Amino acid sequence: MVQIPAKPETETLLLELPKTLKLYVTQEQFAVLAVCNRELQLERTARGELIVNPPTGWETGERNFSIIGQLYHWYEENGALGKAFECSTGFTLPNGAIRSPDAGWISPERWEALTDEQRSTFPNICPDFVVELRSESDTLPSLREKMQEYIDNGAKLGWLLDPQFYFAD
Repeated sequence: MVQIPAKPETETLLLELPKTLKLYVTQEQFAVLAVCNRELQLERTARGELIVNPPTGWETGERNFSIIGQLYHWYEENGALGKAFECSTGFTLPNGAIRSPDAGWISPERWEALTDEQRSTFPNICPDFVVELRSESDTLPSLREKMQEYIDNGAKLGWLLDPQFYFAD
Protein backbone atom coordinates (compact mmCIF):
# COMPACT_ATOMS: atom_id res chain seq x y z
CA MET A 1 0.00 0.00 0.00
CA VAL A 2 1.34 3.38 -0.97
CA GLN A 3 1.18 6.01 1.78
CA ILE A 4 1.37 9.68 0.87
CA PRO A 5 4.32 11.20 2.69
CA ALA A 6 4.44 14.68 4.16
CA LYS A 7 5.13 17.25 1.47
CA PRO A 8 8.90 17.50 0.97
CA GLU A 9 10.68 20.76 0.26
CA THR A 10 10.37 21.47 -3.45
CA GLU A 11 11.47 23.85 -6.14
CA THR A 12 9.32 25.09 -9.03
CA LEU A 13 10.51 23.86 -12.40
CA LEU A 14 9.21 24.62 -15.89
CA LEU A 15 9.12 21.29 -17.67
CA GLU A 16 8.55 20.88 -21.38
CA LEU A 17 8.87 17.36 -22.73
CA PRO A 18 8.95 16.19 -26.32
CA LYS A 19 6.16 13.72 -27.11
CA THR A 20 8.72 10.97 -27.65
CA LEU A 21 10.07 11.22 -24.08
CA LYS A 22 8.34 9.07 -21.46
CA LEU A 23 8.79 9.47 -17.72
CA TYR A 24 8.42 6.34 -15.60
CA VAL A 25 7.63 6.39 -11.87
CA THR A 26 6.95 3.79 -9.20
CA GLN A 27 3.75 3.97 -7.16
CA GLU A 28 5.77 5.44 -4.29
CA GLN A 29 7.33 8.11 -6.53
CA PHE A 30 3.90 8.89 -7.94
CA ALA A 31 2.54 9.44 -4.42
CA VAL A 32 5.33 11.94 -3.68
CA LEU A 33 4.74 13.75 -6.99
CA ALA A 34 1.01 13.95 -6.26
CA VAL A 35 1.66 15.52 -2.84
CA CYS A 36 4.11 18.03 -4.28
CA ASN A 37 1.88 18.95 -7.21
CA ARG A 38 -1.69 18.93 -5.93
CA GLU A 39 -2.68 21.51 -8.54
CA LEU A 40 -1.83 19.09 -11.35
CA GLN A 41 -3.98 16.27 -12.68
CA LEU A 42 -1.56 13.33 -12.59
CA GLU A 43 -2.09 9.72 -13.60
CA ARG A 44 0.15 6.66 -13.94
CA THR A 45 -0.22 3.88 -16.49
CA ALA A 46 0.11 0.21 -15.61
CA ARG A 47 3.60 0.36 -17.19
CA GLY A 48 4.56 3.20 -14.83
CA GLU A 49 4.41 6.04 -17.37
CA LEU A 50 3.62 9.39 -15.79
CA ILE A 51 0.74 11.29 -17.38
CA VAL A 52 0.41 15.02 -16.69
CA ASN A 53 -2.95 16.29 -17.88
CA PRO A 54 -3.17 20.02 -18.60
CA PRO A 55 -5.93 22.14 -17.07
CA THR A 56 -9.13 22.10 -19.10
CA GLY A 57 -10.78 25.05 -20.76
CA TRP A 58 -13.89 26.65 -19.32
CA GLU A 59 -16.28 24.66 -21.55
CA THR A 60 -14.88 21.32 -20.39
CA GLY A 61 -14.88 22.55 -16.80
CA GLU A 62 -18.52 23.54 -17.08
CA ARG A 63 -19.43 20.19 -18.68
CA ASN A 64 -17.55 18.30 -15.94
CA PHE A 65 -19.42 20.33 -13.32
CA SER A 66 -22.72 19.34 -14.94
CA ILE A 67 -21.78 15.64 -15.06
CA ILE A 68 -20.67 15.63 -11.44
CA GLY A 69 -23.85 17.48 -10.45
CA GLN A 70 -26.01 14.90 -12.21
CA LEU A 71 -24.11 12.02 -10.60
CA TYR A 72 -24.47 13.69 -7.20
CA HIS A 73 -28.22 14.18 -7.76
CA TRP A 74 -28.62 10.49 -8.68
CA TYR A 75 -26.49 9.51 -5.67
CA GLU A 76 -28.61 11.56 -3.25
CA GLU A 77 -31.91 10.45 -4.81
CA ASN A 78 -30.88 6.82 -4.31
CA GLY A 79 -30.03 7.12 -0.63
CA ALA A 80 -26.35 8.03 -0.91
CA LEU A 81 -25.41 4.39 -1.40
CA GLY A 82 -21.80 3.62 -2.12
CA LYS A 83 -19.29 6.34 -2.88
CA ALA A 84 -19.29 8.97 -5.63
CA PHE A 85 -16.15 10.76 -6.77
CA GLU A 86 -14.99 13.58 -9.04
CA CYS A 87 -11.89 13.99 -11.18
CA SER A 88 -9.38 14.80 -8.45
CA THR A 89 -9.67 11.28 -6.98
CA GLY A 90 -7.09 8.74 -8.06
CA PHE A 91 -7.74 4.99 -7.95
CA THR A 92 -5.11 2.26 -8.01
CA LEU A 93 -6.49 -0.24 -10.50
CA PRO A 94 -5.76 -3.98 -10.22
CA ASN A 95 -3.25 -3.66 -13.10
CA GLY A 96 -1.21 -1.08 -11.09
CA ALA A 97 -2.31 2.02 -13.02
CA ILE A 98 -3.42 5.05 -11.02
CA ARG A 99 -6.32 6.65 -12.86
CA SER A 100 -8.69 9.56 -12.20
CA PRO A 101 -11.99 9.36 -14.09
CA ASP A 102 -13.91 12.61 -14.56
CA ALA A 103 -16.65 11.05 -12.41
CA GLY A 104 -17.02 7.68 -10.75
CA TRP A 105 -19.15 5.62 -8.41
CA ILE A 106 -18.42 2.51 -6.33
CA SER A 107 -21.14 0.21 -4.98
CA PRO A 108 -21.53 0.05 -1.20
CA GLU A 109 -20.73 -3.68 -1.17
CA ARG A 110 -17.42 -3.23 -2.96
CA TRP A 111 -16.44 -0.13 -0.95
CA GLU A 112 -17.25 -1.77 2.39
CA ALA A 113 -15.20 -4.84 1.41
CA LEU A 114 -12.03 -2.70 1.26
CA THR A 115 -9.76 -2.56 4.28
CA ASP A 116 -8.79 0.81 5.74
CA GLU A 117 -5.36 0.34 4.15
CA GLN A 118 -6.91 -0.33 0.72
CA ARG A 119 -9.02 2.85 1.05
CA SER A 120 -6.09 5.10 1.94
CA THR A 121 -4.42 7.48 -0.51
CA PHE A 122 -5.46 6.12 -3.92
CA PRO A 123 -8.03 3.40 -3.14
CA ASN A 124 -7.14 -0.03 -4.51
CA ILE A 125 -10.28 -0.45 -6.58
CA CYS A 126 -11.71 0.37 -9.99
CA PRO A 127 -15.02 2.24 -9.79
CA ASP A 128 -18.13 0.36 -10.93
CA PHE A 129 -19.19 3.34 -13.03
CA VAL A 130 -16.82 5.79 -14.72
CA VAL A 131 -17.29 8.85 -16.92
CA GLU A 132 -14.63 10.34 -19.16
CA LEU A 133 -15.37 13.64 -20.90
CA ARG A 134 -13.19 14.42 -23.90
CA SER A 135 -11.49 17.79 -23.56
CA GLU A 136 -9.68 19.81 -26.21
CA SER A 137 -6.34 18.16 -25.37
CA ASP A 138 -7.61 14.54 -25.35
CA THR A 139 -7.38 12.18 -28.29
CA LEU A 140 -10.25 9.80 -28.91
CA PRO A 141 -8.01 6.70 -29.27
CA SER A 142 -6.29 7.38 -25.92
CA LEU A 143 -9.64 7.87 -24.16
CA ARG A 144 -11.05 4.69 -25.69
CA GLU A 145 -7.95 2.85 -24.47
CA LYS A 146 -8.47 4.32 -21.00
CA MET A 147 -12.14 3.27 -20.98
CA GLN A 148 -11.14 -0.27 -22.00
CA GLU A 149 -8.63 -0.26 -19.14
CA TYR A 150 -11.43 0.59 -16.69
CA ILE A 151 -13.61 -2.23 -18.07
CA ASP A 152 -10.70 -4.70 -17.99
CA ASN A 153 -10.10 -3.77 -14.33
CA GLY A 154 -13.66 -4.16 -13.07
CA ALA A 155 -15.81 -1.21 -14.18
CA LYS A 156 -19.34 -2.38 -14.97
CA LEU A 157 -20.32 0.72 -16.94
CA GLY A 158 -18.30 3.45 -18.62
CA TRP A 159 -19.43 6.53 -20.49
CA LEU A 160 -17.05 8.25 -22.89
CA LEU A 161 -18.61 11.58 -23.81
CA ASP A 162 -17.29 13.51 -26.79
CA PRO A 163 -18.87 16.97 -27.13
CA GLN A 164 -16.68 17.73 -30.17
CA PHE A 165 -18.53 15.13 -32.25
CA TYR A 166 -21.70 14.89 -30.13
CA PHE A 167 -21.52 11.22 -29.27
CA ALA A 168 -21.15 8.86 -26.35
CA ASP A 169 -19.35 5.51 -26.37
